[in-house]
Amino acid sequence: MVRTRRRLLAIDVGSREARTEAIDDVLESYVSGRGVGTKLAHDRVPFDADPFGPENRLYFATGPMQASNMSFTGRTSCTGVSPLTDGLLSSNAGGFLSRNFADAGYAAVELVGASDELVVVHVTDEGVEFEPVPDLAGATVPETLAYLDAERGIGADQTAVVGPAGENHVRFASIMTSGERAFGRGGLGAVLGSKNVKALTFGGDSAPEVELPATGMDVHREAATDDHVMKRQGTVAVMDLANEVNGLPSYYFTERQFAGVEGINGSAVERKKYRKGTCSACAFACKLPTRDEGTGVETEGPEFEVAMAFGSNAGVDDVVEVMQSNELCDRYGLDAISAGNTIAAYLAAEDEFGNADLIHDLVGKIARREGVGDTLAEGIDRCHDDLGVENWTVKGLDFAAHEGRVLHGQGLSYAVANRGTDHMYATFYAQEYPLVDESDAMDPIGLEGKPRRLVEKEDLMALNDSGIVCKFSRDYMTPERYEALFGDDFEDLLAVGSRIVTLERHFNNRRGFDRADDTLPYEIEGFEAALSEYYDIRGWTEAGVVPEEAVPA
Repeated sequence: MVRTRRRLLAIDVGSREARTEAIDDVLESYVSGRGVGTKLAHDRVPFDADPFGPENRLYFATGPMQASNMSFTGRTSCTGVSPLTDGLLSSNAGGFLSRNFADAGYAAVELVGASDELVVVHVTDEGVEFEPVPDLAGATVPETLAYLDAERGIGADQTAVVGPAGENHVRFASIMTSGERAFGRGGLGAVLGSKNVKALTFGGDSAPEVELPATGMDVHREAATDDHVMKRQGTVAVMDLANEVNGLPSYYFTERQFAGVEGINGSAVERKKYRKGTCSACAFACKLPTRDEGTGVETEGPEFEVAMAFGSNAGVDDVVEVMQSNELCDRYGLDAISAGNTIAAYLAAEDEFGNADLIHDLVGKIARREGVGDTLAEGIDRCHDDLGVENWTVKGLDFAAHEGRVLHGQGLSYAVANRGTDHMYATFYAQEYPLVDESDAMDPIGLEGKPRRLVEKEDLMALNDSGIVCKFSRDYMTPERYEALFGDDFEDLLAVGSRIVTLERHFNNRRGFDRADDTLPYEIEGFEAALSEYYDIRGWTEAGVVPEEAVPA
């Protein structure tokens, strides 16, 4: 791969100043995306930074292939200190932003400080413009996009926007792009909102030069021609399997099977799908534009995690109701997984499972921090005592749909992941259902042999997030193809991922995280021994702390 070196654009939204810096050394060691965001945040954000304070920084970055035409590369990464987990966290979003970001000509964009008035920050290859937008205070995502289109001719695919949830510092607010794609988990939308930035826009004509080997077109061709169930049903295709193996969280995690699964499963979603959907340059087209003719509800999804959170976990068996919840979260700028799980906690406390009208009302109340919504906006970890329910979180992040009580390696992954119970941090569930070839599959029960495999998976996913290569490329990306695309030995590439995971852990260690935070609200036999083995493989202490001499440069 050949690419031109690019720079960091550092923007202080408080002083309204911007400058560029060469970061070739960081790009060389960390590729781009999550890797560059993590390295820069580790070195430039104070370890004791308040997530809502001006000293917290957000890093947006693409990868070296975002200016190519290869499938699975239509994603952008965002990194900062999470107001939900209180640790360093990266989230990435699909859609079409990545190519417009690449056109601006920067490897990464840093935001620091806080504006004294609500602004939109316009980033192009010609510089930065700060546009005061006081009239957009409280505007929804669609309202903000309509303004940018009408007043500036800027399309949704050029934007990163927060809704009312971000402005109101809801701890699981998302940053929305391309209208319905989200930098979702961890509340980075609230960080952008705390800086009084309503939106960022990107554009230009300065994309880096990229020359992909033939491997890139092989991946693209296979993505286009493969008959894959995700092309029809997205990730919700796995819901029936999860239910069959007693692994579908239901009724706020008190049950693991859902009698109404047929009303919200892959087939139910597929019946509402009215066209194909994809991310930039991707021929895999696994997105789910859905519409219900009877009610007029139109959204994208729900994917499996949202169908669990607003469906089985909330006691709702009607896909149209789940679609409505999904659409409301996109409109207000909320992580739909955390919103659904937090509302499920409230339904458990009030014995209101299945009350879709109440659910939809609560979404708006959370975004506006009205009434009980103000309590729920803090997330489960901070409000479960007030509700009188169990705390179904790790490191402050609520659980994804893949059930660690059944998929034990996934359970271990939830415990150790630096950003909490994020199923995408290692995607270990794929080995245990399994969703991979038999040669790569593992028995879901037990933890023997899994710590080392977990380390490998975490490192590979960190590399993917730096590339940036979508996690759903797993059926198409072999070690040989990684080597061809990234121009390096596969083991050296995994070492990049290892450095990223270790930097995240070290940052969080300095904020007080240790072994006591790598826990679960349920027991798995052999868990403590597996945890110690994981630390040993990583080269960390028995307390889950990175020795100072082991902090990567």
